[in-house]
Amino acid sequence: MTATAFPDLYDIPQELLDFRDLVRQLAQEQIAPRAGDIDRTGEYPWDIRKLLGEQDVLGLPFEAEYGGTGTGTLMLQMAVEEIAKVCASSSLILMIQELGSLPITLFGNEEQKQRFLPRLATGEISPAFALSEPEAGSDPASMRTFAKRDGDDWILNGTKNWITNAGIADYYIVFAKTDRDNNRISAFIVESDRDGVDPGKKEHKLGIKGSPTGSPTFTDVRIPAENLLGVEGKGLSVALGTLERTRLGAAAQAVGIAQGATDYANEYAKERIAFGKPINQLQGLQFKLADMETGTAAARELLYKACTMVDRGVPGVGKYTSMAKLFASDNAMKVTVEAIQVLGGYGYVNEYPVERMMRDAKITQIYEGTNEIQRVVIARAMAK
Repeated sequence: MTATAFPDLYDIPQELLDFRDLVRQLAQEQIAPRAGDIDRTGEYPWDIRKLLGEQDVLGLPFEAEYGGTGTGTLMLQMAVEEIAKVCASSSLILMIQELGSLPITLFGNEEQKQRFLPRLATGEISPAFALSEPEAGSDPASMRTFAKRDGDDWILNGTKNWITNAGIADYYIVFAKTDRDNNRISAFIVESDRDGVDPGKKEHKLGIKGSPTGSPTFTDVRIPAENLLGVEGKGLSVALGTLERTRLGAAAQAVGIAQGATDYANEYAKERIAFGKPINQLQGLQFKLADMETGTAAARELLYKACTMVDRGVPGVGKYTSMAKLFASDNAMKVTVEAIQVLGGYGYVNEYPVERMMRDAKITQIYEGTNEIQRVVIARAMAK
């Protein structure tokens, strides 16, 4: 069989490459100079969010009919990757843009889509996804947050944990038990300005410090019936259907962090002199750099493969999105540790970015489903 039988196997459409190059330029020229300060101050980068909105980057998760670019999952994750190369905190703005909106895109009715998606696409509003709880992380069925009917409304009570965009979001996708006897969960759209919504305390984290993480509470929050998302009692399907796709954002972020660390270490090794020559001529460091580049290239191929499967509607995509997230995040952790080693003592101080990249990389092994959970998903798919 000739190579022409697979003409588009590794081809990315030129229009996507052009958009990627635009995002890369924005990241390198306008986000990278801010990355160190964002990490040191832990302040949410409103200016970066405004920039991404003005350049249509925040429209990437949405179809054109709702004001988005209509360019699909691969383009979205290429953009996450480019931003994460220079600032993982800023890449989370785009990742949460998808995580907090995809439940509406996949499971919402037309009224809900028209009410929220166009304003998300312009950056006018920002979302959050509230699934995890203090006692329910990898086991969402153990959640205690509860919603009960009151006429045509619902009354919501509970506490969520580890919620990205807490205090920033204009609405939360909240998952709550609605039938305790049968352990049924439902999903709700809860605007942040409703009485009884409290964003809670902000966590002080190892990394991604410019992205707020909090523990919002919901106390007797009245939710109108039209804010029920999808079918009552089918909220777990909403959560899992969303995460099957959005864990690609964590994979893309991990690929970006790893490539950013590899590039920085490689450039440093060209300039740093030891034993009378640049250290990139020392075989011990050459091997490190080669492994860093190879692992990251492999992670990218797996990521792009999974993204393309999503865009083409290929069945069984969950196994591939889990593999991409698992491999990319494990690789990012290994690569950033090695990047610090290449820089030696300079790698350990925050005047250089690789220590920040290592701290940021760690979370990619934990959120969007821990890597232990990803291995369970992959193994179950293999067993079928």
